[in-house]
Amino acid sequence: MKGGISSGDTVLSRIGRTERTGTFITERDGMAIVKLSSGYNIGLPRDHLSLLARSEAVPAPLISVAQDDSLPDLSIVSTGGTIASRIDYRTGAVTSQFDADDILRAIPGLRGIARFQARKLYTLLSENMTPAIWTELARAVFEEIKKGSTGVIVTHGTDTMAYSAAALSFMLDTPVPVVFVGSQRSADRPSSDNTQNALCSARAAVSDLGEVVVVMHATTSDDRCSIHRGTRVRKMHSSRRDAFQSIGVPPLGSIKYPSLEVTLSDHARRRREDEPCLKDGIDDHCALVCFHPGMKPTGLELYSGYRGIVIAGTGLGHVSSELVTAFRDLIEDGTVVVMTTQCLHGRVCDRVYDTGRDLIRAGVIEGEDMLPETALVKLMYVLGNTADRDEAVEMFRHELRGEYTRRSVNGL
Repeated sequence: MKGGISSGDTVLSRIGRTERTGTFITERDGMAIVKLSSGYNIGLPRDHLSLLARSEAVPAPLISVAQDDSLPDLSIVSTGGTIASRIDYRTGAVTSQFDADDILRAIPGLRGIARFQARKLYTLLSENMTPAIWTELARAVFEEIKKGSTGVIVTHGTDTMAYSAAALSFMLDTPVPVVFVGSQRSADRPSSDNTQNALCSARAAVSDLGEVVVVMHATTSDDRCSIHRGTRVRKMHSSRRDAFQSIGVPPLGSIKYPSLEVTLSDHARRRREDEPCLKDGIDDHCALVCFHPGMKPTGLELYSGYRGIVIAGTGLGHVSSELVTAFRDLIEDGTVVVMTTQCLHGRVCDRVYDTGRDLIRAGVIEGEDMLPETALVKLMYVLGNTADRDEAVEMFRHELRGEYTRRSVNGL
């Protein structure tokens, strides 16, 4: 690097006639990464930098953070994600964190809510989550509850958090809150949502809840978080802070910020005194298939031998007429086939049009108003807990964790 610039040094960056002071972080792909005083990182050619001052910062010795023994015990189980990170303000880099002291130093407000212990299960991008890891996660959360935790927080990347929340909803009958939380924007950005989401998740974890939920920003402002049922939540935007929405039902409640006042709806499951129950069987020989115009029956041959298939059909739950026979063949070979809708809002009803009636006669199961991804996880769960196809179908038809409603109300 020109001038022997090292991480943490103060530099002057020049882009045209614009000059900005910042902190040099590192080089990547031939570009210099600089953190500006605004908090944002930029990349620019390395010959656009000049050294202003050497970093003389010496990391302060880490001192154990005192916790209040009178507060309830919460466990944090980490799988990774943006929220499980911290900033090195000397270099500007965002790094993975997971010691409980690290978290309490980064978000001191947590110390007024509970006593925390942390358990690092994985550090991975959420797109690398697998059904096998869902099982490990469910077991880890179950163990924390059995040890006496008042509630459990699961930190998770946002892209597949709804799948994992649904999986734990089915696998774990919990008498205490299990709260999934993530962050849309990293801690090094001024618009980061990690602090509010973390504080609200901790408050939800000591509340009167007794089920698996997702807690994330309710609006683009820093005014409240929504509490979403783990089987009815979906990420509906790639980057907005209020990306997570309850589908088909209202949220279970909300948490005001910064007061952290919790309001729960009447249909939220409450904290109980009974023992947690774990059924962690998952069969990943299942698939989610999205119907599209022109889809060929031969394309379904790929799923021969699968134990379960969820179709995301059009409208009330339709596919083209020429696919009906292909689905009938799969069902006759032992595959459980479930119909959901790409519309997300509303429910499947295959009794209205001829194609839908043909699908029912072929043995396709109506997925009611379940989200396609929730239906997939539920199908994995029921097939993972019984080898009998008829029993699996019967289990699937029953509402287990609020994943569907018997009738749609108010257009939801």
